[in-house]
Amino acid sequence: MSPSAIATFETTPSPTPSLENIQSYYESSKSSYVEHYNEHYNNGVNTPKRLIGDALKQRVESIDHDVCEPGDEDTFFVADLGEVYRQHMRWKLNLPRVKPFYAVKCNPDPQVIRLLAKLGTGFDCASKGEIEQVLKMDVDPSHIIYAQPCKTNSYVRYAASQGVKKMTFDNADELYKIKKLYPGAELFLRISTDDSSSLCQLSLKFGAAMDSTEELLALAKELDLNVVGVSFHVGSGASDPLAFLKAVLDARKVFDQAAEYGFFMHTLDVGGGFSSETFEAMARVLREALDEYIPGHISVIGEPGRYYVASAFTLACHIISRRTIEHPTTGERSYMVYLNDGLYGNFSSIMFDHQNPIAQVLRSGERIYFDTIAAQDSSDGIEYSIWGPTCDGIDRIAESIRFDHTLDVGDWLYFENMGAYTKCSATRFNGFTDAHDVIYVNSEPGAQALLGNIEYLQGW
Repeated sequence: MSPSAIATFETTPSPTPSLENIQSYYESSKSSYVEHYNEHYNNGVNTPKRLIGDALKQRVESIDHDVCEPGDEDTFFVADLGEVYRQHMRWKLNLPRVKPFYAVKCNPDPQVIRLLAKLGTGFDCASKGEIEQVLKMDVDPSHIIYAQPCKTNSYVRYAASQGVKKMTFDNADELYKIKKLYPGAELFLRISTDDSSSLCQLSLKFGAAMDSTEELLALAKELDLNVVGVSFHVGSGASDPLAFLKAVLDARKVFDQAAEYGFFMHTLDVGGGFSSETFEAMARVLREALDEYIPGHISVIGEPGRYYVASAFTLACHIISRRTIEHPTTGERSYMVYLNDGLYGNFSSIMFDHQNPIAQVLRSGERIYFDTIAAQDSSDGIEYSIWGPTCDGIDRIAESIRFDHTLDVGDWLYFENMGAYTKCSATRFNGFTDAHDVIYVNSEPGAQALLGNIEYLQGW
């Protein structure tokens, strides 16, 4: 970094979070948070699995399929808010410099937002509705970024009326719009990235090419707009840590360009792309890139979504119908089972998020099998295909899976890791509801202290 470029940056130091308590809490292992909690706090009595299992069992055993009212046997979620809390602590441990702005679009569950607000996170909102929901949680407008490069005019006016200043742009037309509707906004220039390794690629739709950033900065200067930072997004569910390194390098170039135009940019937004499975590897590369290329007085924020909520939600569905298939040659019997949820509902992630939810047996007959070997698929068991309830032939959850149970109508299956891009993109196709109960459990004393006792909420 050249001395002249350094001189143009703001020099107010960003506060560095204290990690003493977090490191003590997770001193045994960075990858075994749940086990560490069980051993040191609950002695295995109220483990996360135990709490989730008890909630599932209590709910399904309360339903009599022969006499229940319509809707009583609908799909429902069990959400462990303690898992969201653990993910937050894990974030602070691995990315202490990056303040998370939770991507509301991923899962707008009100109790998740409430918990994260109490933990001091910011929020990434993409519409008037999301901004309004977050503001109703008494979140300060300065803790919201309107991270939508192509915004509706009336939504921009709404953001202005509420004092939500942070917003992104990636093209000249958007700059003219902001000049007209909200000239006092604090703007982040979103740049395109290499998101070829991500589950959901975004750069085809959003992000300014690197050969256009200087021209956009020049226009922003001409319009007397306030460009305060750079943002990027390596794609939802990214898997290549080096994508962060390349994006940080590109962002650094834009910071230097902005300095030449007299902008005093003070924030870098590293976007989303984080997932629980690859988090430590991604965080290490990002952390090292930030330390090397982004000066310490520059604030850094991120937009994690699935990272926080994917593993916190378990979905329970029951079998509404069964069809017996006899193989014409071998005589082997298999079954098509139809659930009360499918691709047009909470399994929308199969179509829109490239997910592969794995069914497990929750209850068969009168027995509960949650979190046992008998709940899992079996290589030599009875073959099933699993289908959703609509009349569309594409509404299939699993083409082939085997269980050591003869499943029938009224039995229940469960699916773990159903917190990200599930309910938020569900529809009411064929007249099925998209409002399902959430039963909350809390496996963390810290989250319990922040939220108190929470029972289930109708819909979200």
